[in-house]
Amino acid sequence: MQSEEKKDIRILKGCLESAENENMVWVCDGAANVGQVGHDIGILLTNMGKGRMCCTTAVAAGSKPHLEIAEKAKKNIVINGCANRCASKVFEKAGKKIDYEIIISKYLQKVPTLDIYMGDVKKISEIIIKEAQL
Repeated sequence: MQSEEKKDIRILKGCLESAENENMVWVCDGAANVGQVGHDIGILLTNMGKGRMCCTTAVAAGSKPHLEIAEKAKKNIVINGCANRCASKVFEKAGKKIDYEIIISKYLQKVPTLDIYMGDVKKISEIIIKEAQL
């Protein structure tokens, strides 16, 4: 969700320095609607103060700071776009705990499009907030 107009930028506290007190949100960013919904859920949860979105790809790449973030996190919330569970598999291969995971395609049909609807993002965010007790 890009904006054409410039506005004040909110700088987030670093993932590593906030991990122990935050629910870290790790998302799929796949090239289908469900991956993009997952991405926007991560942004929404971060903006709501329910968690802090962090880089799933860095965990897959073995980035030491990101592996430490996953280790220190209050909770690791993993949001998968589809039944492939790529984001969860990244955590499993890294040997990191998953406190809550969701598969968006259980709630929304996967379609090969990058067009998404904020209503879907909000609906699934509410499910996550309730089920993960954020």
